[in-house]
Amino acid sequence: MCFEILERDLLARIGKLETKSGKIETPILLPVINPNVQPITPRDMKDRFQIEALITNAYILKKKFGEKVAEKGIHKFLDFDKTVMTDSGAYQILVYGEVETEPKQIVEYQEEIDTDIAVILDVPTGWGVSREHAEKTVEETFSRAKELERIKKRDDILWVGPVQGGEYINLIAKSAASMSNLPFHIYALGSPTPVMEQYLFDKLVDMIMAAKMNLPLNKPFHLFGAGHPFMFALIVALGCDMFDSAAYAIFARENRYMTERGTVKVDKLKYFPCSCPVCAKRSPKEILEMPKTERERFLAEHNLYVCLAEIRRIKQAIREGRLWEHLILRAHSHPALLRAVKKLRDYSRFIEKFTPITKKSGLLFFSGIDLARPEVLRHEKRLLDNYSVENVRTLVLLPQTEEKPYGKSKQRKVFFKHAKKLLGSKIFEIHLCTYAAPFGVIPLEIEETYPLSQNEVVVPLGEEMIDYVADQVRRYIISRNYDKVVLLNLSEWKGKVKESCLEACRRKNISFLVFDAERWDSKTAKEFAVFVAKSV
Repeated sequence: MCFEILERDLLARIGKLETKSGKIETPILLPVINPNVQPITPRDMKDRFQIEALITNAYILKKKFGEKVAEKGIHKFLDFDKTVMTDSGAYQILVYGEVETEPKQIVEYQEEIDTDIAVILDVPTGWGVSREHAEKTVEETFSRAKELERIKKRDDILWVGPVQGGEYINLIAKSAASMSNLPFHIYALGSPTPVMEQYLFDKLVDMIMAAKMNLPLNKPFHLFGAGHPFMFALIVALGCDMFDSAAYAIFARENRYMTERGTVKVDKLKYFPCSCPVCAKRSPKEILEMPKTERERFLAEHNLYVCLAEIRRIKQAIREGRLWEHLILRAHSHPALLRAVKKLRDYSRFIEKFTPITKKSGLLFFSGIDLARPEVLRHEKRLLDNYSVENVRTLVLLPQTEEKPYGKSKQRKVFFKHAKKLLGSKIFEIHLCTYAAPFGVIPLEIEETYPLSQNEVVVPLGEEMIDYVADQVRRYIISRNYDKVVLLNLSEWKGKVKESCLEACRRKNISFLVFDAERWDSKTAKEFAVFVAKSV
C-alpha cells in the first residue's frame, strides 16, 4: 500500500491512497450505498458527482444476493469502476445483536467479490454498555484481527483494523495500541454513531484522539458513520482521512435539506439557500409538489452536493493553512461543536507536533477560543524552554501596537530615539519585549519570526485573551534572571499584566517599576523613555 501525504494542517492531511482500482485523494467522504434502496446510482455518483470511492455493506450483499455479486465482481455489480470499500456487518451486530455469518466467511466473501478496501467482522462496543461488556468487545475484536493474516489469501486488498472501546477512552487507547501491532493498511474508529447522534462532539474528540495517539501516523484513519457536513472540519482537523456517511440519503427520506450549518425541513423553506446544479433549477414549492420518490432523489442529490462542497472547502483550507479558521467558522454552527473545539486544548501538545511551522498566510484570532491554536502553544514552549538572553539585567515591557512588527511602529521608534539619547551605551543593558495578544511575551529580536508579526487579533481584547497574556508575562519573568522589570501599563489591559508582573517580581524578590498611561502614543513613548532612563 502507498499512502503519500502531500499537505498538512493541524492533524489534517491531504494525501494520496493507492488502491487496486486507482488512487483516491484524502480527506475523502465515502457515500454509503444501500444495496436494497438507493436514490442515487453508483454510476451517477461517478459521472455526475465525480465520486472517487464509495462504501457498501458486504454482509447485506452476501445475505441478499449471495454469489451473484461474486460472479460479477463488486464493481460490475454496482456499475462503479472506481474504489469500493465494503463494511463487514458489524453495524448490524450493533443494531440486531448478531449476524448470520462468521468472521472467516465475511473475509472470504469480501475477497471473492473483489472489493478494494475491506473490514474485518469486528464486535462493536456500542454506547451505554458496561465496562465489562466493552472490554469483551475489545478483546474479541483483537482476537479476530489477529486471525486475518491466517484467513486472507489475497494481498491486493487493503484491510481495515477497527478500534473499539466506546465511551471508555482508556479502552480505546488499549484497543488502538494492540491493533497498531497488526499489519493493517488502514485503521478505523468503531461505534461513534450514537455519540454523533447525541451531539456529544466533545466526547468524540476524546475518542478519536485516544485512537490517533496510539496508532501509526503514517497509515490512513477512517471514521465510521461521520454524518453531517457541519462536523467534517472537526474530524478532519483531528486526523480523520476517510469517513463514510449515509446521512445524505437518510435525511432525504425524512424531507430534510442539508446546509453546511445544519438541516431544515423542506416545508420550512421559502427559498433554497444553495446554487448547486439541482437547487438552481427548482423552488421549495416545486419540490413539495413532487412525487415522494422524485423528491427523495432531489434531496439526496442536493445533500450529496453539500457534503462534497464542504470537503473541497476543507481541502482548500488545508492548502492555505487556514483549517483552524474554517473550523472555528463551522464550530459556531452549534454549541456542541464549539464545546468540542474547546476540548482541543487538552490535546494541544500532540496537535502542535504535526502542525506546520510556517504557512502561506498570517493567522487570524477572533476570541479566547483561538488560544487553543497549536501556534500559541508552540511560542509558549519555545520561549520558556529554548529561548535565553544574556548580559541584560533589566526587562522593559511595552504594550502591543496596531502596526507590526512592533519595532517598526511609530511609538517604538519615538521610544528608541529618546531612550538612546538618554541612556547612551546603557541602552544595551535593557531587554526590550512586547506583551501582545495572543502570544504573550515577544522579545524584540524574534518579533519578525513567523507568526509573531504575521497575525491579526480582534480588539478590544476579551477577558480570556487578556488573562492569558498576563499569565504568560508572569511565567516568563519567573523563568528568567532579571534584576528589575519596568512596565508600560495601559488601562485597556485592566491591570492584569501589572498584577502579574508584581506577583512574579515579589516571588523572584526583584524590583518592579510601572508607568501607567491611558494610551500608547508618541507622547507616552517619550515620557516612558525618560522613566526607563531614570529607572536604569
